[in-house]
Amino acid sequence: MKTSGGDEAAKRRAGESAAEAVRDGDVVGLGTGSTAAHAIRAIGRRVDAGLDVRGVPTSFASRELARECGIPLVDLDDLFAPESSRAAGTADGDGGIDLAIDGADQVADGALIKGGGAAHAREKVVAAAADRFLVVVDPSKRADVLDRPVPVEVLASARATVARTVRAAGGEPTLRSAAHKDGPVVTDNGHLVLDCAFGAIESPEAVATTLARTPGVIEHGLFIGLADRIYVGTEDGVEVLDG
Repeated sequence: MKTSGGDEAAKRRAGESAAEAVRDGDVVGLGTGSTAAHAIRAIGRRVDAGLDVRGVPTSFASRELARECGIPLVDLDDLFAPESSRAAGTADGDGGIDLAIDGADQVADGALIKGGGAAHAREKVVAAAADRFLVVVDPSKRADVLDRPVPVEVLASARATVARTVRAAGGEPTLRSAAHKDGPVVTDNGHLVLDCAFGAIESPEAVATTLARTPGVIEHGLFIGLADRIYVGTEDGVEVLDG
C-alpha cells in the first residue's frame, strides 16, 4: 500500500523547507518515503557545506540514503543509552533527538496516517522521542477526515486474531502483498502488515486505542498528537500549519 503520486515539485519544496529548521549540533530523525527523501538530501547538502548534525534513520531505505548523502548516523539505542553523553545532557543540548522530519500518507486536523512504506513502527518511536516532529507533505495528502486504510504491523502468528479484532471494530483488514516477489510484505522488523480500511475515521483516537490494545499488534499507523508543524508544498511555495 505504498503511497504514490503527488506533485514531485511540491514534495521537494516541503522537504527542503523543513530541512531549513535543522541547526548545527542537532540530532535529526530521518523519515521514510519520497517527500522525506527530499529533506534528507537537503540536509546532506548542508552537511557537505559544513553543518554538524547526526541522523537517526527510521528504515533501511532512509539509512542508505543518508549514507549516500554523507550524513553521520547514530542508532537510537546508542543515543538514549544511560552512558551516552547526549542522553545525560551536555553543553551541546539536552540530549535525545532535537527534531524529526517525516512524510505522511494522509493528514487531517493534525492527525496522520503513516505506514505506506511499512516503516511506521520505527517512525513513531523516533517521532515520539523527538523534541519537535515536522511533517512534510504535498497537497494530495490533505483531507478533511482520515479515510485511508490504516497500516498495522503484526506478529505473523497473530495475523488472524488481529484481523478478527479489526473486523469487530468495523474495519476490513487486508494482508499487504509484496510488489516484486511472491508473498507478503515483511517489515524491517520482520513482521507482516495488515492494511485496515475503516472508511471515514471520525474518531482517530478511538481507533488508535483499539489497535494499540490488541495483542499481536506491534504498531499502527495512526499518529495522534505527535505533529508539531506540517509543511505542505504548494505550486509556488510552502504552507506551514500547526500540528
